[in-house]
Amino acid sequence: MEVKKPDTVNEPDLEYGNYSYADYLTWQMEEVVELIKGKVFKKAAAAPKRIHQKVSVELSFRLAGFLKGKKCEVYCAPFDVRLPEKSKEDKKIHDVVQPDICVICDPEKLDDRGCIGAPDLIVEILSPGNSKTELKHKFELYESKGVREYWIIHAETQDLLIYTLINGKYDPSKLFTSGDVVESKVIKGFVLDLEEFFWEIE
Repeated sequence: MEVKKPDTVNEPDLEYGNYSYADYLTWQMEEVVELIKGKVFKKAAAAPKRIHQKVSVELSFRLAGFLKGKKCEVYCAPFDVRLPEKSKEDKKIHDVVQPDICVICDPEKLDDRGCIGAPDLIVEILSPGNSKTELKHKFELYESKGVREYWIIHAETQDLLIYTLINGKYDPSKLFTSGDVVESKVIKGFVLDLEEFFWEIE
């Protein structure tokens, strides 16, 4: 039995699970929302904690500096990343996310509305309100859509986990903590000294 789409434009029904990017564009909402498999996920209503923002700004700054003059570009939320199944038509795209940070190395994936297709690197900075979404739904989505490297940063505990896509499946790193130096396998040459990085943002 087909479920009828709710008759709403300004705000979606959170129980309905077959929205598209075309629907997403019609919503007039104060909260940031994302679409995963057609279902709406609201991001935390309150602004992220200060430490979340400091980690995001500092890491974005370092990535942008490293990538200056190279073909890869770094973008920060709010920034729509559309992950199509096959068709790139708005009404046939059911996955739209706003990663905290993403790096795109293929300029063909960029347009005026954001990115269409998998970024090469995605960074999500966890906060108490979004951990379940990031760790489960987005993990599965990013793996299935071909995001080559996925960083999960716990800002408050100052640690980092990296998933690298190998033969279509994510291979997890160890849990990196203060004292570790991490290097991206996708953004060649980009290195992050966690002790120095987190000392800078305290």
